[in-house]
Parts: sequence; structure tokens; C-alpha cells
Amino acid sequence: MKKVQKSAAQALDGLLFDGMKIAAGGFGLCGIPELLIAAIRDAGTKNLTVASNNAGVDGFGLGILLGTRQIKKMVSSYVGENAEFMRQYLSGELELEFNPQGTLAERMRAGGAGIPGFYTRTGVGTVIAEGKEHKEFDGQTYILERSFVADLSIVKAWKADPSGNLVFRKAARNFNPPAATCGKVCVAEVEEIVPLGSLDPDHIHLPGIYVHRIVQGKHEKRIEQRTTRKRAA
Repeated sequence: MKKVQKSAAQALDGLLFDGMKIAAGGFGLCGIPELLIAAIRDAGTKNLTVASNNAGVDGFGLGILLGTRQIKKMVSSYVGENAEFMRQYLSGELELEFNPQGTLAERMRAGGAGIPGFYTRTGVGTVIAEGKEHKEFDGQTYILERSFVADLSIVKAWKADPSGNLVFRKAARNFNPPAATCGKVCVAEVEEIVPLGSLDPDHIHLPGIYVHRIVQGKHEKRIEQRTTRKRAA
């Protein structure tokens, strides 16, 4: 299988349809699959359910798809930096399924591992537990969480080889690997494609068996919260 594609649009060709579920990698503004998000915007695919740690910011990341009203529902753990997200949610235009961050990561990981659900203590006694099955183990109450399986995973990696083996850089490794594994199809955008055999097997974070298509491109390096201090006199 030839995995390397010439563009993000080509990498998504034949994979998009209205009403689909997408798992998107990224942690804050780190490791966001921005080229693939832009290609989804250009394709006009709508009524999307998107699972992601965050919803991007206004005009960047998933904020682009919120701005074009292509997302119907977000499954997220943190949405605090996006004014348009807040506006759409409060006005009833956008559905939101809040998940504790660890629960969301495990829902994705479980989906990729073929595990339909799992019990966790996180959220017991809160609105997160409403409507979910409760069960006791060793005197402690747990709630049942269902795994998340997406029609498509979009992720961003630092390096890849032509077989799709991926290496992530620093915080980009947080949500990209579980997001990649829970999709029926995974498309990865990368900063660099290196020759086959040049990656140390011990340094590969995600085996190429999970990755179906790859595209290389240039990426914007944004700072989510710029913090500086005054220069000493």
C-alpha cells in the first residue's frame, strides 16, 4: 500500500462524508493536524461529531471548522480558549459531551484496542455519571464508560517513514497516539518523512499498521498563552 500522499486533500480523498465521527489529535495548540482540518473545511463536510482533547482556538485548529459550522457535536475535555465554541454552545447550535481528560484518552485507547467499555471512578457523584451504569468493585463505586470508535482519525506527528511508523514530539504525544488507533482509517500529517529503516524501532511511538495515509507539510508554530517577564533594569 502506498501511504505517502501529495496533499492533505489527496490524503482525505474518498474518506469524508456528512455526519461522520472524527477523532482529532492535539493537546492545546500542540500537535494539531492543521493541514487535514483545513482540507476538511475546504471539502465542506458537515454535521461532524469530533472527539478531541480541545476545540482549538478562534480561527485555528478545530476552531476553523466551528467557524464554518461544520461541527455538530464536540466530545472534549477542555474548551476554554474558544469564544466561538462558547457562543455556539450557549445558543444551542452545538452539542457538547464533556469528558474528564483521562476518561477521554481511555475511551480512545479502548476503541483502538477493541474494548467496548470500561469502569472508572472518575466522575462518580457528578453530572458526568448521570444516566450511566454504576457498579461496585471492592467497596468502591464505578461508572461504565463506552469506548470511542471514529470513522476517521486525523493526527500530526513529527517524523514518519513510508510505512507509516510515527514519532511524536514532546506534548504532541499525549492525545495523538490514542486518537490515531481508535479510527477505522487514520491519516497522519507530518513535518518530515524519512527513508524506510532510518527510524530506530525503539523510538517509534505508533506502529505503521495503524496509519493508512501520510502527508508531509509545513506547520504553524503557535503559542497558546504567551507569558513574559519584564527585563531587569
